[in-house]
Amino acid sequence: MRTDVDQPTVLLAEDHAVVREGTREMLERRGSVKVVGEAADGLTAVALAGELGPDVVVLDVALPKLNGLDATRQIRSRPNAPRVLILTAYDDAGYARAAIEAGAHGYLVKTATIDEIIDAIYTVSRGQVVLGAAVAQWFLPKSGAARSREGLSDREMEILTLAARGVRNKEIGTLLALSTRTVAAHFSAIFNKLAVSSPPEAVTHAIQRGWLNVRRDPPVP
Repeated sequence: MRTDVDQPTVLLAEDHAVVREGTREMLERRGSVKVVGEAADGLTAVALAGELGPDVVVLDVALPKLNGLDATRQIRSRPNAPRVLILTAYDDAGYARAAIEAGAHGYLVKTATIDEIIDAIYTVSRGQVVLGAAVAQWFLPKSGAARSREGLSDREMEILTLAARGVRNKEIGTLLALSTRTVAAHFSAIFNKLAVSSPPEAVTHAIQRGWLNVRRDPPVP
């Protein structure tokens, strides 16, 4: 698997043939990603992920034979595993949390535009986390969280919270009036303190320890 790609290779896993074919056609029409395989169930997705070595596996949560979350765990457990982007009808923060904990780098609902899907594929191919707008706003700092967050400062928690919402380094810098280099330095410090090596691992670490809340219901407009 390549970590710096001009045109990410993609494996699509979707049990509805019409949806799968339509997604493939739209992706290929843009010419910005290359679909190297398709799967109609979770077991096939796991097998093809190993055989084809795509940069990104785009899969649904609801797959026959093996659901998308379990498929994600199996795909991500292998050496040099492809990144996983969940594309599903389930607009639910609980599923989003479970997907990230399973090793997925992204979670989008099927109301996303094709441009948003392509952008997300590129984002996760670089190892960054992306959450669709429908679920990103449900990731919030947990009130009353333990003061001892393994040495993370308030600023580092702020950056980690934004990362959990799918905000990229450049945008984090803009929001917090920091240079991109400073944001990267903060991430380096976060990784060292948590003994992780990537934003998805750091976000998962924080969620599992209760430093971030995931809302179960959408916020009231």
